[in-house]
Amino acid sequence: MSKIRLIIKRLSNPRVRRRLKIGLSIYGCIILLCLVFKIAYDIGYFNAEALKREKNAQLSTTNPVLTTEKARQIVAGALKEDPSNPQTLVIQLIDNNQHFAIIMIEKNKIKQIAYIIDLRLFFIGNLLNAEGYNLTEGMENQYDIKRENYNSGSVK
Repeated sequence: MSKIRLIIKRLSNPRVRRRLKIGLSIYGCIILLCLVFKIAYDIGYFNAEALKREKNAQLSTTNPVLTTEKARQIVAGALKEDPSNPQTLVIQLIDNNQHFAIIMIEKNKIKQIAYIIDLRLFFIGNLLNAEGYNLTEGMENQYDIKRENYNSGSVK
């Protein structure tokens, strides 16, 4: 019982009360500040997730998808052929990427590997990767296309 009286006597001292009020006020402010930061983080996180979902929903509808028909139009336009009756046919879409697509084309029964870059640029020729490997030759070997049928590497 005497210990409790001693604690009460010390807490009744004005200096101790003032320090205790200051300490408890600082502690309360820190807790309040942490709660505000936590709420702000949660709101920002949920808004960011909503924006990601919204952006992903828009991507599927707004990003053009390369189809065989679209590839035929790009090839016909690049070779200045009649789009309704092109001489060069797109046989197969080998790798369809948003920025870089690999296609197999045929003209006069000669098959070649070609590339469509950013759905605009049409490119026939050898493509080398960073290590110096010929990617076009690798694709031709994979799809069993003979190189001796070429006319200097381009479709004419």
